[in-house]
Amino acid sequence: MKQTFLAAAALLFGASVASADPVEGTWKTAPGDSGGYLHVVIATCGAALCGTIAQAIAADGSNTGTYEHLGKKMIWDMKADGGGAYSGGKIWAPDSDKTYKSKMKLSGSKLNVKGCVAGGLICRGQDWTRLK
Repeated sequence: MKQTFLAAAALLFGASVASADPVEGTWKTAPGDSGGYLHVVIATCGAALCGTIAQAIAADGSNTGTYEHLGKKMIWDMKADGGGAYSGGKIWAPDSDKTYKSKMKLSGSKLNVKGCVAGGLICRGQDWTRLK
């Protein structure tokens, strides 16, 4: 009985790991004007993906620990389109305090993240690097 329960638990755990989206994990943003950057954790949020600010790192590499936006969602409602492409979401830009329509493209350990206006004709983006 115990072995049956353990086998069933292993199958369930394996299935949940196997179904994780390839973009899930911790990402390092590109440095901002001050040289500092963020660590953003992308995870499943309901039927979509979201990204939450986990850490703020100063230009000298130290963890600021006091960043006012820790825990804030930076990306939400992002959906996988296949082939490493994501769309339909929103992204909040801390430097401008504005929200944009967003799309992302995963390529290995790089994630190109874009925020767009004017029907996607004008976009601003960054390449993020996978940490975990």
